[in-house]
Amino acid sequence: MVALTVEKPHVLALAAERDPAVAPGEVLVRVQRAGICGSDMHIYHGSNPFAVYPRVIGHEFSGIVEAVGAGVTTVAEGDHVVVDPVVSCGHCYACRAGRTNVCANLEVFGVHRDGGFRNRVAVPAANAIKVRDDLPFSIAALAEPLSIAANVLSRTGIGAEDTVLIYGAGTVGLTVVQVAKLHGARCIVADLDDNRLARAKAFGADVILNSSRESVPDAVRGENEGLGPTVVIDGAGVPSLLEEACRLASPAGRIGLLGFSPAPCNISQQEIVKKELTLVGSRLNRRLLPQVIEWIESGRLKPEALITQVFPAADAADAFALIERDPGSTIKVQLDFSL
Repeated sequence: MVALTVEKPHVLALAAERDPAVAPGEVLVRVQRAGICGSDMHIYHGSNPFAVYPRVIGHEFSGIVEAVGAGVTTVAEGDHVVVDPVVSCGHCYACRAGRTNVCANLEVFGVHRDGGFRNRVAVPAANAIKVRDDLPFSIAALAEPLSIAANVLSRTGIGAEDTVLIYGAGTVGLTVVQVAKLHGARCIVADLDDNRLARAKAFGADVILNSSRESVPDAVRGENEGLGPTVVIDGAGVPSLLEEACRLASPAGRIGLLGFSPAPCNISQQEIVKKELTLVGSRLNRRLLPQVIEWIESGRLKPEALITQVFPAADAADAFALIERDPGSTIKVQLDFSL
């Protein structure tokens, strides 16, 4: 078995590794496809505050169940699955409140514990979500990034009456567009890159704004009968955007934050109180992969175009180099572990 490990910041290694043992309540997954996420790049760069080195990275992966541990009845050998990377204790306050994604004892595959960039990985059976055998592994592996969008939109609420302003047309912004459009919302996407904005348009954005050339506040002022967007999603992770979001959001509007920059920003309490805004953070997903899989399998979500490049796992260093060298050419780069 081979595993892709970040030995320390900026040191990536593909090395042989023993097959993991399967404990009671676990299943052994033979990985087929795995997507490279921005957080994998952060671990590679040494800027993820939660990772400990060395670390086998990767949290967006799908595969085939090869073995099941004692007591497992939810999946069987041969089942095709996608893995929910969020492992929670089930006992702390957050878990009891149904917020398992912010468990006090949270562990995430590829961050706190070794992840899916390897041929085989043992995971709790509850984290192995069965998919149809005819769903390509490449598409199944997109369920996790789409669950990030589903989570933030469940936190803010989303419906056909909403006008959503999305800052950022990277992978996060594009997935938010897809899930918001699935609910019938109007979507406005702002970014600095015309190529990214063109992709957002292709995925269903109603309005695209290049914020280097046009004023986002001026452009959205007339939305929602002049009240502004009802939902604002920060998919860019730029702290200064929160102040603008508070100014632009409609009365009774909701703002969802996905970035985790430690930098401070200035926020007017007056804006928040005057308009009774709701500000929510969103981290990972709250057991939403089954819902996302249902959307994909029913055809309500068609995310295939998110995949821009596929590399054999043995060429993972080339995949990382491409993302570093030419990020504008990539949306979702996947590694193929079936070769």
